[in-house]
Amino acid sequence: MRRCYRTTKFTAKTLDVLHLADDIITDYQTQGYELTLRQLYYQFVARDLIPNTAQSYNKLGTIVNKGRLAGMLDWASIVDRTRKCEIMSTWDSAAEILQSAEDTFKLNKWNAQPTQVEVWVEKEALAQVVQRAADEFDMPWFCCRGYPSQSSIYEAAQRHIRYGKPVIVLHLGDHDPSGIDMTRDLQDRLHMFEADTQVKRIALNMGQVDAYNPPPNPAKITDSRAAMYIARFGAESWELDALDPSVLHALIMEEASQHIDSTLWARVVDLQEAQRDVICRAKEEIQ
Repeated sequence: MRRCYRTTKFTAKTLDVLHLADDIITDYQTQGYELTLRQLYYQFVARDLIPNTAQSYNKLGTIVNKGRLAGMLDWASIVDRTRKCEIMSTWDSAAEILQSAEDTFKLNKWNAQPTQVEVWVEKEALAQVVQRAADEFDMPWFCCRGYPSQSSIYEAAQRHIRYGKPVIVLHLGDHDPSGIDMTRDLQDRLHMFEADTQVKRIALNMGQVDAYNPPPNPAKITDSRAAMYIARFGAESWELDALDPSVLHALIMEEASQHIDSTLWARVVDLQEAQRDVICRAKEEIQ
């Protein structure tokens, strides 16, 4: 929705930025994605329209804010995934909740698989992208928010042990000193808690940097891991946000599909549809 809350007279240069932002936002919405401000910023940087600096990021944020207030951009176009109001679900009738149950009922298809796959992502800003891909294959997913707490890793390890079979964690993180180290850290701590878990880093890797050419950042020399990173990769680093969501989605889907026995999967899908029919008949009886 676009609505003007504050009239603003923009310069021609600022209008060009707003029109381009609107084009990028529309492209993402067509693919079914919402954007964070940081993702929008990286699209500008990747097109060589603005330099990759904190000042440019802040300036774009100011322009986008003013553009939304002036009705130039859709209010649903830029999201903040770190601040949410939780609202309890309610229903208008028993039939309505049964309809919801019919639409959402799922059997755990991974129970029949030889391995269990989860998807973990370093950054909250990419939660929607990861969730969308994970939901297609009914995979658990987890937003690490950097280095996860010891409690969250312990809980994950206990969950993996309860699966009773090997677990593969597909990990996505920045290609910078800490982002690279996080994959190692996750593996080490899950093993410390005796989980049979393999952490597989699927992004961001140097092959993807070469293939997609995301805008670089200077490696953070204040990071205690910087010297080792620079010795191995050089003085530049790259953020996961800079990759297009469709690329990340495809990476997750491709990796996950390699661990699925399609015959076993199809059997559970058939049973799931039969159970949904039971719910449907119950719904029809009370309507």
